[in-house]
Amino acid sequence: MTLKDNTNGRTKLLVLHGPNLNLLGMREPDIYGTLSLAEINGALKEKASEHDVELRIVQSNNEGALIDEIHASRDWAAGIIINAGAYTHTSYALRDAISAVGLPTVEVHLSNIYAREEFRHHSVLAAVCKGQISGFGQDSYLLGLQAVLGVIGVISDK
Repeated sequence: MTLKDNTNGRTKLLVLHGPNLNLLGMREPDIYGTLSLAEINGALKEKASEHDVELRIVQSNNEGALIDEIHASRDWAAGIIINAGAYTHTSYALRDAISAVGLPTVEVHLSNIYAREEFRHHSVLAAVCKGQISGFGQDSYLLGLQAVLGVIGVISDK
């Protein structure tokens, strides 16, 4: 069973959006697109509902709040999807939190971080994540959802 909390019989996932993602749709649309965070979250919820999956979606500009959500998820979630924004490249604390809870985690990015500034080419989170998807806009999130659902056995390619 992929559930940690069986109160409603649904698989539960944590989706974390890091700093500045609350400005999607307004912030550098040539890089991040024109969709708002609410629109991305809506698409995620729609896709999750197809698999009877419940999402807890949190956006914070504060590193500590993201860490607190990761810690709390160990008691109820089957996996994590994270776009840590700029914390991807700098936050050993987020890396350690992901490692500590041991939940399958998929890192996602709207833009191709490897085609951007040099400092964005390294993720301190990647080593503790099952995988990373970047460069596909909103689809990065949808592919991340598909990936984590495959890892935890909710969907398969068979």
